[in-house]
Parts: sequence; structure tokens; C-alpha cells
Amino acid sequence: MPGPIQQHKSELRDLCRTHGVERLEVFGSAMSDAFDRGSSDLDFIVRFADTSPGYADRYMDFAEALEDLFKRPVDLITERSISNPYFRTSVDATRQVIYDQRREETAA
Repeated sequence: MPGPIQQHKSELRDLCRTHGVERLEVFGSAMSDAFDRGSSDLDFIVRFADTSPGYADRYMDFAEALEDLFKRPVDLITERSISNPYFRTSVDATRQVIYDQRREETAA
């Protein structure tokens, strides 16, 4: 798990619970030697447990909370938004689950 993620693991878990996140993954430069602690952003894939009314607000609030936590820009996308097959291949090569609500429930 990348340094910035590991450093804020408990806060990240709390944010996921607060915002109704079912699953969160990190991908991109944060998962490689190309990550620059001074200038790189963080790339996340999010799945919310509920996409009922208020989903857009939760999405935006969660993205802002991630930026506040990590003190850097964050790109937050959903699995369904990955339609380009070349981008999907790139994402799949580096993605790592950092929060899974189902695992949390099983571990409790």
C-alpha cells in the first residue's frame, strides 16, 4: 500500500464509512516509482453502497474530503466511468483495493 495511503489508513476507513463507500481502490502513479510526494495527485476508483438521491453530493463531498486528508489533488472516478479499453488496461495494471465494506463487516 502506498505511503500516503498507509499513513492515513484509519482516517480513510472513517471517511469511507461516513460517506457510504462500499469499495475504494487506488491506481496510477501512487502505485509505482513514478509517484512524486511533492506534486503527484492520487487516483481513486469509488463504489458507493447506495446511489439513491443525494449520490452526487456524497460523491463531491467524498472527493473534497480526500483532498483535505491527503493535502493534494485527487481524481475520483467510478468503475462504470471507465469505458476506454486502453485506459481500463492501464488502471487494471496498478489498481489495489484499500477499503472494502464487505471485508470490514466480516472482520468485525
